Amino acid sequence: MIETGTFLHQMRATAPLVHNITNYVAMNIMANVLLSAGASPAMVHAREEVAEFAGLAQTLTINIGTLDPAWAEAMEIAARTMNAAGRPWVLDPVGVGATRFRQEVCARLLLLRPTVIRGNASEIIALSGLGGQGRGVDAADPVEAAETAARGLASRTGAVVAVSGPVDFVTDGTSAYWVLNGHALMPCVTALGCSLNGVIAAFIAGQERLGATVAALAYYGLAGERAAQGAGGPGSFQTAFLDALHALTPDDLHHGARVVAA
Repeated sequence: MIETGTFLHQMRATAPLVHNITNYVAMNIMANVLLSAGASPAMVHAREEVAEFAGLAQTLTINIGTLDPAWAEAMEIAARTMNAAGRPWVLDPVGVGATRFRQEVCARLLLLRPTVIRGNASEIIALSGLGGQGRGVDAADPVEAAETAARGLASRTGAVVAVSGPVDFVTDGTSAYWVLNGHALMPCVTALGCSLNGVIAAFIAGQERLGATVAALAYYGLAGERAAQGAGGPGSFQTAFLDALHALTPDDLHHGARVVAA
């Protein structure tokens, strides 16, 4: 059994600095999500300073949502910096199946061996080379359809692979878990999926990566469940979600996480 509450306690005790190269849509909410969770966010993407800043951070996220050549170069520089320091980083291959440019950038990033790869089912299937039915950044495949792709991608790259959806699937290629926490209002708020990358990155800083990833997903989903209890729709849910991230305790997570071995 994964002690999810212990991972949350340790993350908050260290309050890691999370360096995020993410898309324009996600920056504000992602920063607020990380602050609410107990981590320290920074949004830095200029090629001229990413190596220096990555050297200061405990962990990194890379999200290709609003990609351009300069950002792609900065992503590779930052990932190499984290690798050289022995620090973890998370890759979100947003819409990787949509264009050749995204596929080429992700292929280069995979060679840099991300610690965790987090995407929806269509993105993970496309990244694994098995096809997929993505519609832009949206998933057209159920999470269950990506299980084989996720296991293969994890085995090939050495990364923990997390497939997010109504039920999340997480694997390191050997062990695997289903995370049942979450709520249907979560996809109704833009960039909550992107913001999850930062929470995963914060959890894996200095902690065992598979268990930390599972704990991060359970924490995020449980916050969604708590937020939905008093929300009238997506607008009030977003506010309540930040409050729930802040209010959840390690004991809450220990008792509220719904994690099943796959």
